[in-house]
Amino acid sequence: MPFVSANDGTRIFYKDIGTGPVVTFSHGWPLSSDDWERQIVFLGMNGYRVVAHDRRGHGRSDATWDHNEMDTYADDVATLFDALDLKDIVMVGHSTGGGEVARYLGRHGTSRVKKAVLLDAVPPIMVQSETNPEGTPMSVFDGFRKDILANRSQLYLDIPMPFYGMNRPGATVSEGLRLNWWRQGMMGDLKSHYDCIKAFSETDFTEDLKKIDIPLLIVHGDDDQIVPIADAALKSAKLAPHATLKVYPGAPHGLMATHTEKFNADLLEFIKS
Repeated sequence: MPFVSANDGTRIFYKDIGTGPVVTFSHGWPLSSDDWERQIVFLGMNGYRVVAHDRRGHGRSDATWDHNEMDTYADDVATLFDALDLKDIVMVGHSTGGGEVARYLGRHGTSRVKKAVLLDAVPPIMVQSETNPEGTPMSVFDGFRKDILANRSQLYLDIPMPFYGMNRPGATVSEGLRLNWWRQGMMGDLKSHYDCIKAFSETDFTEDLKKIDIPLLIVHGDDDQIVPIADAALKSAKLAPHATLKVYPGAPHGLMATHTEKFNADLLEFIKS
């Protein structure tokens, strides 16, 4: 399997398929690059080179006891881009991966990147505070931390229900989709996933968004129960100077799986534009 070595020696797994202009994908917590399989195959069939990595402590990448935070995640991405000498990249990030994209652009600039996409992403900041009263209460993230230590396997069976909107009245429950989410989560490392909760919920990406000087597409479902749109995309679109906001009515957090054809078409249109 292909790996690159991060600055501290951590091996980061990545997929590199197809030929043509480069599109990269950053996945959400606690998943892996497998979560992008529908987009990877779609873009590969449409003449693109797709690179998607597993974040440290997730999927097939090495786990580390420390350094499970956004600066290191962004530096790992930079290491991957440098190792493969990727240029004119379109970066795509979902949820926590959207934070990873924002922090990469804020920390490493846009010399290698020409466009970016944030999908149901965590920026600008999730947790509730005096300066962010609309945010998600800390008690919610403390609950995740408690549950992940008590019974991670059960938590990873429960989360896909709101993640994909399968808990809504009349919704179709896909056991395959739910179990694939569980499978990806259980591939990763418990301590890394525990630490990542703080990374995705408490990191402030406000200044990163302000620095993004390239076209940015922000896509968000307005029925996202994991990262509510009012405290995420609606704010990010006002902070990034070249942002375009696209709202999917009724769509959940994992809309790239529930609204695949629409998202793939919108993604391809933005890449080509």
